[in-house]
Amino acid sequence: MPEPVRACVLVFAGLDPSGGAGIQADIEAIAAQGAHALPIVTALTVQDNNRAHEVVPVDSQLLQRQAMLLVETMPIRAVKIGIPGSLANAEAIAGVVRALRAREPGLPLVLDPVLSSGRGDKLAHGDALANLRPLLALATVLVPNGPEAQALGTVDCPHLLVTGGHGEGMDVVNRWTSREGTREWRWPRLPGEFHGSGCTLASSLAARLALGEPMALALEGAQRYCNQSLADSYVIAPGQRIPRRIHP
Repeated sequence: MPEPVRACVLVFAGLDPSGGAGIQADIEAIAAQGAHALPIVTALTVQDNNRAHEVVPVDSQLLQRQAMLLVETMPIRAVKIGIPGSLANAEAIAGVVRALRAREPGLPLVLDPVLSSGRGDKLAHGDALANLRPLLALATVLVPNGPEAQALGTVDCPHLLVTGGHGEGMDVVNRWTSREGTREWRWPRLPGEFHGSGCTLASSLAARLALGEPMALALEGAQRYCNQSLADSYVIAPGQRIPRRIHP
């Protein structure tokens, strides 16, 4: 019998040299679910586990050439998008998604609408919110934190999971809104601050959707995995902790 083909997630995200967030976080989280990441770097950054100092978008035409080759040759079952880095990159990514959906109309797209780092540092050239506009209408599920959801305002998306890590209280409350209704999950608030928690959640969700899980089950599993990764986080330097995404 032929060997089963592993489901692939096409990932667009920035490169974080600290290895805590961005494309490395995506690769690790996707692999941990049993899928395979196809990583496209949207921007190079100057950052550590605490602050982002500079963002340099890659060339949008190069990004498009990389992605379109994968579209033609790989079994892509979902797309995950972090920072596009620039409006030109967002428009190029939107074109890639439309090409994918011409063949597979229901292809899930998980958009983590990152507007700034956890410390408020800029992560795009130009207006980060404007850079997301070409992608918002294509998203299957948006995964913003509370401040990002407030900045986005009303968005017509099939699924919205607003995470509560930036809130207060003993529990982190994550609220899922869909066209069928609402649901919330409560997770004990963990001590400390974490670098790349949003990437971890969004990428694990994309991987689970790529593997064919229905949305409710994928959301539940991705949150559980993310919570465990944060609970098992480790230190690489003073400041934000790194989620342990790969478990022995």
